[in-house]
Amino acid sequence: MPSPAPTRFTLRKALRRFRGNRRGSAAVEFALVAPIFFGLLFAIIETALMFFAGQVLETVTQNSARAILTGQAQAQGGSVAACQTAANVVSACDQTTFKAYVCTQIPALFDCSKLYVDVVSTTSFKTLSLTSYGDSCNFNPTGMQYSAGTSGQVVVVRLFYQWPLVVTGLGLNIGCSNKRLLVATAAFKNEPF
Repeated sequence: MPSPAPTRFTLRKALRRFRGNRRGSAAVEFALVAPIFFGLLFAIIETALMFFAGQVLETVTQNSARAILTGQAQAQGGSVAACQTAANVVSACDQTTFKAYVCTQIPALFDCSKLYVDVVSTTSFKTLSLTSYGDSCNFNPTGMQYSAGTSGQVVVVRLFYQWPLVVTGLGLNIGCSNKRLLVATAAFKNEPF
C-alpha cells in the first residue's frame, strides 16, 4: 500500500478548517457578550434600588415632618433633651434628637450616620429662602439648621443621604465619586397649636 502523499500546509487551508469548525463557538460568543450583559443588568438593578431608596426617603420625610406640622416636635419649647416616642408622640426636639427620631423610622436600607437633616421655618412662602448644599459631586452639609417654627409658620424639612454606588467601573456612573445624593423635601404650613 502506498503511503499517502504528504499534504502541504497552507494558510488558506488552515483558515478554511478553522472557519468550518463550529465547536466552542457558543462559548466564544458568550464570552464576548457576557461582560456587557452583566454590567447592564447590575446597573439596572442598582438604579432600581436607588429609586426605591429615594421613595423610602420621601416617605420617611413626610412621616417625620408630621411631628413638626402638628406641633408635637415643638412641645415644651424644645427644652426636652430627646424626642420621646411614647405612643407615637414626639415631645420636643432639637436637630440631633429630631434626626434620632427620623432614624427610628428608617429601615435597614440606610446608614443613619450618613443622613443629614435640614429644617427651615419662616413666616410665609414668599420669604422662604433655602440654602444649597451642593450636589452629588460637592455635597457640603455644614450650616444645616433646625428651626421647627411656631403655629402657622411655613416649614421646609429636607433630608439628605449620600447613596453609595457599586456598578461604576463600567462607565455606568450616575453620580460623582461613587455616590449619588438623594434629597427628600416636605414643605408645609404648621397647624394652629
